[in-house]
Amino acid sequence: MARTPLRQPAARLERCLRATTRSRPLCAATQLPASSQPLPAQRRWHSEFSSVNPNEVEHFNALAADWWSPHGSSRLLHLMNPLRHDFIRACLATSSSATPPLDAKTDEAPKKLRYLDIGCGGGIFAESAARLATTEHVTAIDPTPSVLAVAKAHAKRDPALRGKLDYQLTSIEKLPAPERPYDIVSLFEVIEHIDDPGAFLDRVRPFVRPGGWLVMSTIARTWMSWFTTNLVAEDILRIVPPGTHDWNKYINEDELRGFFAGKGWNSPKVMGVVYVPGLGWQEVRGSEKVGNYFFAVRRDE
Repeated sequence: MARTPLRQPAARLERCLRATTRSRPLCAATQLPASSQPLPAQRRWHSEFSSVNPNEVEHFNALAADWWSPHGSSRLLHLMNPLRHDFIRACLATSSSATPPLDAKTDEAPKKLRYLDIGCGGGIFAESAARLATTEHVTAIDPTPSVLAVAKAHAKRDPALRGKLDYQLTSIEKLPAPERPYDIVSLFEVIEHIDDPGAFLDRVRPFVRPGGWLVMSTIARTWMSWFTTNLVAEDILRIVPPGTHDWNKYINEDELRGFFAGKGWNSPKVMGVVYVPGLGWQEVRGSEKVGNYFFAVRRDE
């Protein structure tokens, strides 16, 4: 994937997202500059770096009780989950080598997919992925104790998940790099809650196998996204708990493309989605420029 100049520099991933202003585009400092600066190639991702923000953990702990209620605080996540799977299937379909390699012992049938779900929350995606016939195993991690307890309790209700789904109370920087990396690493509604996304994404790379996919969903940093996600969804309609999103932490698609360019990734894919009351989440081409979207890159083989 060729490195191209940024309209909105990838370095903004760190500077902008460190802002602590509560979900409001208040001043010119938050606007997108025209100059281009590369994100530092070498970011710390040893014990000094932590992707866990205590304020974020506290916020999501408070939402744990009704995480699995289809009409509760996580209602929009339940509605979005089918699109997550649609997007992953679209990624896997782009090339024949996107599927797992042949079993070394039999050299006949392809192995099933192995997932790492980072920031799994109450397990909406992790559970659904573990139930797929094409899944070998799902490892799901989250640093939020109450939410992960809900995930574990819910999974225990389904005996079919035993042996296929493993929840761990941890963060990515504390998780040892695996000897056998994963086919799919997912970051759904995660990156916009990270203080240092550049270091975080660098840390994630060893967990994706060569030829595997890193998939995520996030929100573009635009005036429209502030209006829809912060003002309307949180403050007026209250369909999203107030304080869930910080507009300053949103990340634009071209920032992600610029960050991954020249770093051993290829085949970037994007899918814009819009929430339509009464219909749920719908794919809308071009909407990644103004609001919610899925993004994926494939690790070089």
